[in-house]
Amino acid sequence: MNKKYEEPGKPVREKTKVKRKRKPMTAEQKAAAGERLAKARAAKGPSKHVSVDITIRTLPEDHFLSPTKVKSWIKVWQDKLKSMKTYRDSKDRDQRRTHLIGETYLKNMKSYLGNGIWSDSHYGEDRENEIKFLVIAPAYHEDGTMKRTKGFFYRDVGFWNEETADET
Repeated sequence: MNKKYEEPGKPVREKTKVKRKRKPMTAEQKAAAGERLAKARAAKGPSKHVSVDITIRTLPEDHFLSPTKVKSWIKVWQDKLKSMKTYRDSKDRDQRRTHLIGETYLKNMKSYLGNGIWSDSHYGEDRENEIKFLVIAPAYHEDGTMKRTKGFFYRDVGFWNEETADET
């Protein structure tokens, strides 16, 4: 492992530092190390999500946008984008669009962990679920009736769709 350096005007010197290999552990030492590691992990407790925005830090694990789920989705989408690397410069516009959607979704998930605001219209590991909107300050027609949009949630009637529009 000795390599020689050559600098103009200086004598050749050899590299003297030797990398030492670790002594292999016996089965007893491995078992003891495993027990110590398990004890340390148990004492550590659950993840506190310190790098996550404070507004989403306390969300339960079964919440549809919990930080743990979003972090796992980020890993999945990073792998997907690696496999779709050739789509970026493809001549097929559907492939380019798929790659762009993936990049944007990944960026939105990372920003959600940083600022606590979900800025994508879909969520889930495969973007299979759609975000529903809650109307907080409704607009009104001139005659005083509330303006309604299909697919939005209203506190007085719930989700507004074609069936609820026909009932009123």
